[in-house]
Amino acid sequence: MRIALLSDIHGNMPALEAVLDELADEAVDTVVCAGDVVGYGPWPAECVERVRQTCSVVVQGNHDRTVETPDEYSHNEMAMAGLEHAKRELDTEKRKWLAELPPRTTIAQGRIQLVHSHPDPDRLGRYVRPRAFPEMRPYLDEYVGLVLGHTHVQHRAHVDGRLIVNPGSVGQPRDGDARAAYAVLDVKDLSVDLRRVEYDVDRVIKRVEEVGLPRRIGTRLLDGR
Repeated sequence: MRIALLSDIHGNMPALEAVLDELADEAVDTVVCAGDVVGYGPWPAECVERVRQTCSVVVQGNHDRTVETPDEYSHNEMAMAGLEHAKRELDTEKRKWLAELPPRTTIAQGRIQLVHSHPDPDRLGRYVRPRAFPEMRPYLDEYVGLVLGHTHVQHRAHVDGRLIVNPGSVGQPRDGDARAAYAVLDVKDLSVDLRRVEYDVDRVIKRVEEVGLPRRIGTRLLDGR
């Protein structure tokens, strides 16, 4: 079984389209998303619609969870502006869908845990950076693998024979590579192919300006930061 792993789309439709176009020629059995479909980017409604059409499993990211309360990010101008834009653009049904997404679930017939941030429910929203992947071992007693997002940094590791992977961010990479990130997991041998694909960043910058979002939401994509 081969599973395409997406995460942190953040309302970036050109990046999502580029990833899905590449996957159209790929022999994958299903596509899953580790959260943050919206936030920051200028196409929240379009991304929600496409993810609902494409992904068999989606968990809730922190931006998905706070669409109704953008002021929770009053300390972060770009994040709050993106959430305010999402709240305006998403109809009631789409906001309800985001609100009802589970914070965690399993894929691959229950063998792999899928979360957005930290797998511990008491640490919801905490970042799990690559250097902390070995610390996830205690949460894997019941699973052969863990898929997470949130950091926007693409990375994979095997700890005691168990897989931990962050496919990176489709719509807002922060690992110095401006290309959209995703991954393809082969469940049979727990191998992961980390992928990157070019997309039209200038189109995003233009749309960010058209809808009145902070320009930095678009220009930061040029540097993958």
